[in-house]
Amino acid sequence: MNLPATPHRLPGLRRSRRLFKALVLLMLLALAVGVAGFAAYRWSLAASIAELRAHGKHRLDLYAGALEREIAHYATVPGMLGLDRELIELLRDETTQLTPERVKRANLFLERLNARTGSQAIYVMNERGLVLSSSNWQQPNSFVGQNFSYRPYFSSAIQGKPGRFYGVGTTSGEPGYYLSYGVAADERWIGVAAIKIGLDRLEQTWRGSETPVLLSDEIGVVILSSIPAWKFGALKAIPPATLAELAQSRRYNARPIPPLGLETLADDDGLQRVELSAQRARELAPSAANAATGDPGEYIVQSRALESAQWTLSVFADTRPARELAINHAALAGVLAAFLVFLLLMDAERRRLLQERLAAREALQQAHDELERKVAQRTAELSDSIAKLEAEVAERARAEQTLREAQAGLVQAGKLAVIGQLAAGITHELNQPLVALRTLSGNTIKYLERGKLDTVRSNLQTIDELSERMGTITGQLKRFARKSTGYPQNVSIARAIASALFLMDQRIRKQKAEIHIELQPEQLMACGDQNRLEQVLVNLIGNALDAMQDTPDGPPPRLELRGEQQDERVVLRVIDNGPGLPPHVRARLFEPFFTTKEAGVGLGLGLAISAGIVREFGGKLGGDNLPQGGAVFVIDLPAAKETQT
Repeated sequence: MNLPATPHRLPGLRRSRRLFKALVLLMLLALAVGVAGFAAYRWSLAASIAELRAHGKHRLDLYAGALEREIAHYATVPGMLGLDRELIELLRDETTQLTPERVKRANLFLERLNARTGSQAIYVMNERGLVLSSSNWQQPNSFVGQNFSYRPYFSSAIQGKPGRFYGVGTTSGEPGYYLSYGVAADERWIGVAAIKIGLDRLEQTWRGSETPVLLSDEIGVVILSSIPAWKFGALKAIPPATLAELAQSRRYNARPIPPLGLETLADDDGLQRVELSAQRARELAPSAANAATGDPGEYIVQSRALESAQWTLSVFADTRPARELAINHAALAGVLAAFLVFLLLMDAERRRLLQERLAAREALQQAHDELERKVAQRTAELSDSIAKLEAEVAERARAEQTLREAQAGLVQAGKLAVIGQLAAGITHELNQPLVALRTLSGNTIKYLERGKLDTVRSNLQTIDELSERMGTITGQLKRFARKSTGYPQNVSIARAIASALFLMDQRIRKQKAEIHIELQPEQLMACGDQNRLEQVLVNLIGNALDAMQDTPDGPPPRLELRGEQQDERVVLRVIDNGPGLPPHVRARLFEPFFTTKEAGVGLGLGLAISAGIVREFGGKLGGDNLPQGGAVFVIDLPAAKETQT
């Protein structure tokens, strides 16, 4: 028996109905937001992936074309060498005609050809793989006398087929691409001509790529990469039999080939998705603070097989920006869907209220209009704020660019100022050879007319030595004056010290200063810029000479340059036995425009600029007094990264 609802039960039923309707509306709202967000995410991700794919195809075309052209530039050299009569005679009967004169002529010919082509080495082997002549015959790591019969490029060429091989040199330790061709005579193959080229220039251009680029050989070993930590890593597991073949041919000179740890997630429609874990990225480059190491995450990979070699060129594209953009689009679509559903609900509520309460129509419309006005106002305010923020960012970028240009100008001006200070000494150094050249040239003409050829030959040899000396002086100044590349590289401390002392040689001899150099190890290498480090040393040595010149009654001037490696840092000290640094000078040592020199002698920017240069290298510059007297300036730089030479 159904009983009519009592008055006290009506409010409870109404609340239950309102609660049920609210739950249904919330479910519809969540469904609309989810569907819109999912659809927007899929559409945005697909569009971004398609764009990355088109961009990757374009990059593949560019990189593959550059690599093909680089190899084609050298491909004909070994074949042309096989037509050279002198080399054919050298290989035809090496037991009876292999005289030192003939070998030297062949070496000089290959040396000139190598210098003209810009390759790493050009050499000729007999039918047993023994190198008889090579362009690097005068270098410590000369190929002459080495036997390369175990190399595949020799085996192919001696059988009449062109040889192609990439590997690490067992003599030089430098990686390169070998091209070889057989030399035939008397209807048989009597030897092999080979050329070794380096692909470092292409790899250097790849370093500026926004995403990783790599070149792998037929077994999956990375031989070129825009990420140094990935080079000579394996894209896939290498079978034991292949490892044994690599050891026999010494392709990578016993270099370890660690796996890169790229896990394939999917491979469909020519598009491969791989993932690099954060742990594996740290293992590949645990201390590469200033080099690209490959960010962990998901990548799409596009590859192309090269026709000139059994290589595969691959470009990577990070999918994180595409996914982040897709998430933003999904969030925006969800917000728009929620807003549309909200508007529909408002319209439905408005209609319901119109049906129930006609009097509330005007109030509801006013509330709706007010809401739209506030949304428009907030949107306008947000647009103004964004425009102001963009203007501030652009202004700050212009200011930073102006500051960098000004600093670069000050650095170059400092170089030219040093060259100006050295002008008198350099003029004296050049004047003496010029006077000698004029005298010798005049005498040579007279001796030539008299037929005294021995005296003429001696005069010409002296003229050649004087010209070489003048070229060394002007070349050193030209190299010092040029602008630096701005890219960090391995710097030889010994070479930087020698160049700085060469530029300051006149002042050192004038003051009769004793120079003491101590490097541990002798081949000490740091990370920085060779030209700019030399400028810092010239500035510090010049300041030390100024300080020792101010104490004429003191001990004989003595300048010490000591360098040592401490863990992953290189510490270089410039020590003098002058009066030291006064307390007020030490407090403002690296302050711009602070100087103790007379007006017109210096602007006080030398140490400030030097400290800035060292900071750009990732190091620091400091100065202090020594307990026994004198001053010491300490340059602390990061040690050079290990390179294969």
